[in-house]
Amino acid sequence: MILTCPACATRYQADEAKFPPQGRQVRCAKCGHEWHQPGAAVAPEPETLAPAVADPVDAPEEPTLSRTRALAPAAMAAAEEREPLARGAMLAVMAGWIGLIALVLAIGYSAVRYRQEISVIWPQSAGVYSSLGMKVNARGIDFAHVDYHRENEDGQVVLAVSGNIVNGSARELPVPQNVRVTLSDASNHELYHWNFTPNVQTLKAGQSSPFLTRLSSPPSAARHLEVRFAPNG
Repeated sequence: MILTCPACATRYQADEAKFPPQGRQVRCAKCGHEWHQPGAAVAPEPETLAPAVADPVDAPEEPTLSRTRALAPAAMAAAEEREPLARGAMLAVMAGWIGLIALVLAIGYSAVRYRQEISVIWPQSAGVYSSLGMKVNARGIDFAHVDYHRENEDGQVVLAVSGNIVNGSARELPVPQNVRVTLSDASNHELYHWNFTPNVQTLKAGQSSPFLTRLSSPPSAARHLEVRFAPNG
């Protein structure tokens, strides 16, 4: 039998056996309108009919809703595919920043740890280290354990100055051949100085060589002593 919705005129092909003589309530699957349909048979009409429904009262949900539900899993799948890509890109950026920070820290540590060797290779860096309060010796050769004492020889006072010349770098270096000893008073005014030649010309990395120099009749007002390398000439 043919059912026609009074509201939207949509037609349905229904099973006549499901409609008793007293009729029954039906609902339009398109517009949702409900009406009482008698059980009398209705002759079929030649027009194009809407798809048959087994039971108009229990008609399926709107196709639009069905399509929405069908499209939702596809959208979720696409989002799930993009999520690992975004996570991977974020991890790559984080790894890059961590690597850069580690590199900067490593360079900073090396610059401090090996500042003596760096200043020997690149003497201009000594000024940078000094401005940061870090003592370096751009020459690589320095003095250690400097000491002095007075002696009497034949009734004459002799000042004996001793110590070590040390190579603090990581390579063999030449030893400057002109060492100056300066005596100054309590106000750091120079009273006297003299030069001597070390007994070694080169020192290997970490090697040291002792020195001893003497001065007869040093100034009695001398209170400070300085040992340093002097320019040749």
